[in-house]
Amino acid sequence: MEWVDCNLGSKLTMKVPVDLLLGPEAHGEILSIAFAGDGHYQGRRRKIIHAAPRNLSSIFSKSIPRTGGRATYRGLLEIADGATESRSKVVCDALLLDEDSRSDTYPTIRIERTTPTSATRRPSQDRRRAALLPASRGLDEAEASKMIVTASSAVTKELPMEYAVRAQPA
Repeated sequence: MEWVDCNLGSKLTMKVPVDLLLGPEAHGEILSIAFAGDGHYQGRRRKIIHAAPRNLSSIFSKSIPRTGGRATYRGLLEIADGATESRSKVVCDALLLDEDSRSDTYPTIRIERTTPTSATRRPSQDRRRAALLPASRGLDEAEASKMIVTASSAVTKELPMEYAVRAQPA
């Protein structure tokens, strides 16, 4: 099962796609990007349940709020007792383009009696400083924001063409 989800600007969005991986070697992938502008709230919930051996899943969530927009990600990854040798990767990135915007991430991982291996990371200082670089090179704020969003939206490379075209910043 593969979900491709791109939220581009409704005032209120609430989505809850669910992947239930019941058979051995089942695969689930959720790819989500949300652009939240002034007065917009992009609420996204994701759920993947591994219920059989050797399941594989991934969740890639990108949030880009600007001009006071708000994006929220709430995810649940559950690996049931019989889902031995299952693997999953969850990546949630947010790019805040101003001080008035907000992005919240609430990932939940529930593993029943298997031996889990996990790794987490924080964005590097260099990535946070990258937002200041375009402005210091003479670009106005709109050009700098467009450049940052385009560079940070590597997820659009994975989108089908009809979605990737719409996901490009104006």
